[in-house]
Amino acid sequence: MDSQSQQKLELLEQAFNSAPVGLLIAKQRIVFFYNTAFSEMFGYGPDELFGHSLDRLYPSVAEFEHIGERATEIMQRDGRYSDERIMRHRSGRLFWCHATGRASDPKAPLASATWVFEDISKERPVTAELTVRERQIARLLVEGKSSKLIAKELEISPRTVEAHRARLMRKLNAHTTSLLVAKLIGRSDT
Repeated sequence: MDSQSQQKLELLEQAFNSAPVGLLIAKQRIVFFYNTAFSEMFGYGPDELFGHSLDRLYPSVAEFEHIGERATEIMQRDGRYSDERIMRHRSGRLFWCHATGRASDPKAPLASATWVFEDISKERPVTAELTVRERQIARLLVEGKSSKLIAKELEISPRTVEAHRARLMRKLNAHTTSLLVAKLIGRSDT
């Protein structure tokens, strides 16, 4: 490699490592490479996650699997995927995160993908203990989905969605769905 190519490679590595957002390269949902911001966001050391499944960053295996299925479907169609979800810090603390991924090959989206993670917990703190299903429903409510659409995506009945939404409303002391969504997105002053 000539010196100019070596210099470009060093600059790319410097940009990747000093980016203000978490950057991750995953292959088959296994950590291949990540930057300092990602390491700090999730509480792991610079080399601790290499070769490990991304499942350890999710509150539950069910959420890991559900988002993987959803991301695969959307990335096959669009080549990219984006959502806001609750993730798990190494300490066990849960936090809201905005994640955006792009597949190297949309036909095999999880074979190799680059992801950007941004901690949005200051704007959207996790303020109540939620079950796996409540977190799934909260994420979809924040996306503006109706009970019917949530039921279809989660393969449960609309009535079950309504029951979970009612529990979310009690836990977050929200008297309307719009107030619930406001509280979920960190706008509790509404």
